[in-house]
Amino acid sequence: MNQKLKEKIQEAFASVLPITAIVLILSTLMVPISIGTIVMFIAGASLLIIGMGFFSLGADMAMIPIGEATGIQLTKTKKLLLSVILCFTMGFIITIAEPDLQVLARQVPAIPNNVLILTIAAGVGVFLVIALLRVLFRVNLSLLLIIFYLIMFVLSIFVPNNFIAVAFDSGGVTTGPITVPFILAMGTGLASIRSDKDSQDDSFGFVALCSIGPILAVMLLGISYNPSDAEYGQVVIPAVETMQDVVKQFTVELPVYTKEVSLAMLPICAFFAIFQLVSRKFNKHQLGRIGIGVVYTLIGLVLFLTGVNVGFIPVGSLLGGQLADSAFKWFLIPIGMLIGYFIVAAEPAIHVLNKQVEEVSGGAIPSKAMNLCLSLGVATSVGIAMIRVLTSISIYWFLIPGYVIAIALTFYVPKIFTGIAFDSGGVASGPMTTTFLLPFAMGACETLNGNVLTDAFGIVAMVAMTPLIAIQVMGLIYKKKMAEMATESSSDDNFTEFINYDGEEDQ
Repeated sequence: MNQKLKEKIQEAFASVLPITAIVLILSTLMVPISIGTIVMFIAGASLLIIGMGFFSLGADMAMIPIGEATGIQLTKTKKLLLSVILCFTMGFIITIAEPDLQVLARQVPAIPNNVLILTIAAGVGVFLVIALLRVLFRVNLSLLLIIFYLIMFVLSIFVPNNFIAVAFDSGGVTTGPITVPFILAMGTGLASIRSDKDSQDDSFGFVALCSIGPILAVMLLGISYNPSDAEYGQVVIPAVETMQDVVKQFTVELPVYTKEVSLAMLPICAFFAIFQLVSRKFNKHQLGRIGIGVVYTLIGLVLFLTGVNVGFIPVGSLLGGQLADSAFKWFLIPIGMLIGYFIVAAEPAIHVLNKQVEEVSGGAIPSKAMNLCLSLGVATSVGIAMIRVLTSISIYWFLIPGYVIAIALTFYVPKIFTGIAFDSGGVASGPMTTTFLLPFAMGACETLNGNVLTDAFGIVAMVAMTPLIAIQVMGLIYKKKMAEMATESSSDDNFTEFINYDGEEDQ
């Protein structure tokens, strides 16, 4: 086995093991789950681990180099209109390829899948253009965030209540395993051309802006469609009793996701082929490496999606429902927080973000610190989401104060932390959230006879919000430590000067 692939699979195993252990312990002590369903879950976890390994290596070999090269080329292009058209096209194409979006669209049948997907893709395309223009014209990220979040909350007043949580969730699901590596790398490529002191800070913030576009687009769609009788797709838990049943579930779904991912990757490959013909950016050796990387990405996504959709969605729904139906229904909060703490490490795009942050910051922001902050943030958000499921509190009571705090912090933390924080919100709410935490909340909500569309949906939005605060708090701590080190250094220098001066006087 390729040594790098082996390392990636080992990393994935370490990330997925805690969440697998939690589910197995719960099924033994608190929630009775059939042996067949548990075997299906373990098989899904195995595919997820192998898929994450392949995907991570594929992203390093293909998606990141393509994204960086595209960003650099866009900056060199003298025709602004051409850059805008290319940027919109890229955002549109990669969003359609995003597997998380397919999952969300299937769970909200109130609007036709293609209409919802194309609307969200257009939203990402428009805001990727805004992100490009921000870097080119050096517009402050905090200013844009304040303007667009204000527009978002004002617009939400006119959106049907049953559709608000779905709209906010759409912002989180679009920034997943395909979109994030490409957009992050594109931001790095764009900023690398500039040599000013703010170029490093401006390499982040692309994912943050691309998370806003879908929310606004879906809100406008909700106003025009007015889906007052909105529905959701209930999770169907298959009856599996034997190993043959388990194998059948995976063999039936594997070709489906192979076709889905292949069709999703096709536009990206076509775009890259045209890009290479025009720019001649890569040599034969690099093209071969990128080709292998694309294959690895394809294999990884197929295995990952098959694993989480077949093995994780039913178990997530079953766990939530069984806990809500037991005498321990308030245990949904601590158990949800525990699952949230560990599940974020299993998000494939998190590894891409952490690596990019560590490289851009020169190791000043280590991946361990990022992981800890993200885990604490997601644990908090899942705990709040479970409180909403149990009490039916409106999502506004959490989102509005949360975003106000997040935006207020942007005035006090180093600029690079603002970009990283708002990027991390979109990255944290990936396929693991959509395929495990959302069904977990839906299962609990159905059992408690709550309104799934208003009480369970919105968990992705919560997961996308809390890292904005957690990472910026880390930025405040970092800023304070830097100030203390500067003060100590200044004191040491003054002491040295005093000693030297005193010595000279004695002579």
